Amino acid sequence: QVQLVESGGGLVQAGGSLRLSCVASGRTFTNYAMGWFRQAPGKEREFVAAIRWNGGSTSYADAVKGRFTISRDNAKNTMYLQMNSLMSDDTAVYYCAARTFIRVATTDSEYNYWGQGTQVTVSS
Repeated sequence: QVQLVESGGGLVQAGGSLRLSCVASGRTFTNYAMGWFRQAPGKEREFVAAIRWNGGSTSYADAVKGRFTISRDNAKNTMYLQMNSLMSDDTAVYYCAARTFIRVATTDSEYNYWGQGTQVTVSS
């Protein structure tokens, strides 16, 4: 089993920045690809970004490309999402996820473990 705990969410003005963190525990973090998803009120959960087990490959949703950066520090069992130039459309609960494969994936059904989520609210 893998436990994932997100942090770093909050309220920010449009144009501002936040950095989300996801700490993993329970099993070997380094063998897992990781991802970030988000769910806005009344909408389905959507893919945001993903990173290969060694950080060598990343993938982003078009909506966040150029503004968000995903990274990981395997020595700290932690994944990050740096979010810049935030917009009101970025308001959502953000979830981190892990999958028992080394390659990135962009659909939530491909992930085995999920965190509880952290709220990000962008005011315009």
